[in-house]
Amino acid sequence: MTDTRMRRGRAALAFGFLVQGVAFALLVTRIPAIQDRYGISDALLPAFLAAVPVLAGVGSVVTEWVVRRVAPSLVLRWAQPVVLLALLAVGVGQGMIQVALALAVFGLAVGALDASMNMLGVSLQRAYGRSIMLGFHAAYSLGGIAGASLAWLGAHGGWALGVSYAPVVGVLLPLALLGSRWYVDAAAGHVGETGGTGSGRGVAFAVLLPFCLVMSFAYIGDSTVSNWSAKYLQDVLGSSEQTATVPYNVYMVMTLLGRTLGDLGVRRFGAAAVVRAGAVLAAAGFGLVAGAPGVAAGMAGFTLLGLGLCVLVPQTFAAAGRIGFEKGGPAGSDAAVARLNVFNYVGFLVGSPLVGVVGDAWSYRGAMLVPMVLVLVTVGYARSFEGTGGRYGDGHERARAADVGRDGHRL
Repeated sequence: MTDTRMRRGRAALAFGFLVQGVAFALLVTRIPAIQDRYGISDALLPAFLAAVPVLAGVGSVVTEWVVRRVAPSLVLRWAQPVVLLALLAVGVGQGMIQVALALAVFGLAVGALDASMNMLGVSLQRAYGRSIMLGFHAAYSLGGIAGASLAWLGAHGGWALGVSYAPVVGVLLPLALLGSRWYVDAAAGHVGETGGTGSGRGVAFAVLLPFCLVMSFAYIGDSTVSNWSAKYLQDVLGSSEQTATVPYNVYMVMTLLGRTLGDLGVRRFGAAAVVRAGAVLAAAGFGLVAGAPGVAAGMAGFTLLGLGLCVLVPQTFAAAGRIGFEKGGPAGSDAAVARLNVFNYVGFLVGSPLVGVVGDAWSYRGAMLVPMVLVLVTVGYARSFEGTGGRYGDGHERARAADVGRDGHRL
């Protein structure tokens, strides 16, 4: 496998992550407009919102089964257009049944998309022999910022959902299909593999448990910021409505920055050190938010949260994929990633209601201590990430040699 093909595959996958970030941001940031368009009541809205991550979890489980028979690149190649078309269908539908079906398809396809693109990212990182996983997630963060910005333009311009979504889908869909030609199934040893990645022994859940917990805790923290930062700043710290929208934007920018630089930190200090530092930073951010005397301190806390939380998810996928590979080869790695990906949605589902319940029963300052404690627990699991760093162990060097060493090229 040549250097050029690997670089193209890496660039194509990064673009796939970016497209996913745009699509997801366009959906979640226009929820009020979706609710108004279809007349979804406040009582019914939580059911619609919960259905997406639940079905995404189903999609991820199904993907584990599918990639035993076809390559992850093939799943990703078709899941991404389905996500974009489902997003467009949400924008142009005419009734409650249509939007429900569109959201169901979106959720299932997102699960397949998240699982398959992280499978490819893990296998590419193994082939490169150094940390590149954070870079893919940085592309996702960049896409999220772009999607949220486009949604803001649409909302402030009073554009209909279909008018907001159609140009974006019209541009991204053909580009995504074009880019999919260069996806690399590094675990399979060649480009364009359409057969399965081979059979491998399954990975016991007990082995994956630390990573599942870290993934859940990271997404509980992330959903706390995305769902509660504006309300917290306005209702608890007394900011204006305009200022209350700033923390999440700052959080997203710091997430992008942290992930852009994160691979360098992993290569130099190792994944365990980066995960430990990220968890401590995130916990400090939640603590600062909980005790903030005013708006400026609250914003500083959300800034720390972006820098800390951003490294946890990519490194958790990388570490679980490494363990899966050691236990069952490429198929074991894919299975580990697919199973871990389910806990992405578990954290997303739990986070927002958890903070709401604690906030109503106690106080919203106290509610911020819950994700702080959960993120601190991650520090205790940091040792599980050892061996997933800038230089892999002997097993990974052998895998890398098998993937890219046939023609004598170095990546």
